[in-house]
Parts: sequence; C-alpha cells; structure tokens
Amino acid sequence: MGEEKHYWLLKTEPGEWSWEDQAANGGVTKWDGVKNKQAQKNLKSMKLGDLCFFYHSGAKARRVVGVVTVVREWYSDGGDDSVVDVKAVGEMRRPVDLKEMKGEKGLKGFALFRQPRLSVVPVPEDVWIRVCDLGGGYQGDGIVLESHDSDGESAEEEDD
Repeated sequence: MGEEKHYWLLKTEPGEWSWEDQAANGGVTKWDGVKNKQAQKNLKSMKLGDLCFFYHSGAKARRVVGVVTVVREWYSDGGDDSVVDVKAVGEMRRPVDLKEMKGEKGLKGFALFRQPRLSVVPVPEDVWIRVCDLGGGYQGDGIVLESHDSDGESAEEEDD
C-alpha cells in the first residue's frame, strides 16, 4: 500500500514571494527561509506529492491563493536552511481569506489559528477539503465546472 497524502499550508509575504512570482518562475521553487524549529520539522515531514496551500500573509492579504505540490523532499542547501522544492498546481478559483476561514465552524482548532506565526502548518484532510470548497477548488484539480454559453444553455467544462 502507498503512503497516504498529507496536506500543508506554506506562508509567504507577497512582497517577498507571491503566487505571481511562483507562476512566473516556471512553477518550481526552492521553499527556503524557514527558521522556526517546529516549522522546519513540518518541512522535513513533507513527502513527494503532498499538496500545500500557498498562503499570502502580511497586513494586506491573509488568504489562500493557490496550491503547490512537493516535487523534492527535504534537503539542506548547504547553509542552515532546510528546504523542499514545490511546484505550482493551480490558483484558487476564489482566494479564501483568513477571516472567512475563522468564521467556519468546521475549521475550529486549525493550527493556522492556534499558531499564527508558524510558516509551515499541517492541514488535516477535512480542513483541506473545506477550504477547497470555500474557494471553489483550484485550477488543475480535475473538477468539472458547469458554465453557461451565450444562449443560457448549460455546458460542462473540464478545468485544466
């Protein structure tokens, strides 16, 4: 039997590294700069194929804006940094703000709320599913969306 997939949340200040930077970088990035020991431990626990929310932190924007996947497990970059490589999977169809998440009863106790300064946060599967639902999923998740053509007729489209 294969290992079960785990889910994470990676925080970044948009002025330091934004979703737009991630996408413009060919989608693959060395996730570094994690100094907190607990966050480093979380980083070291990531496995190939794990999915991570890409979360913009800071005063102006506290929200989940996209999803990345782990493409290289923890390694040392030669310095004090512990790093993983992540690749963009897709942008959230609708960003999910921190305030909205805090208002959801099903998300009570989420580590993001209990340890707000932690930059790498584990995400339980039920929380992952709920946040994805709140954001309408993310581009590339394989969900078939229903759209309406100019005549008002329903047409199904598969998301790329």
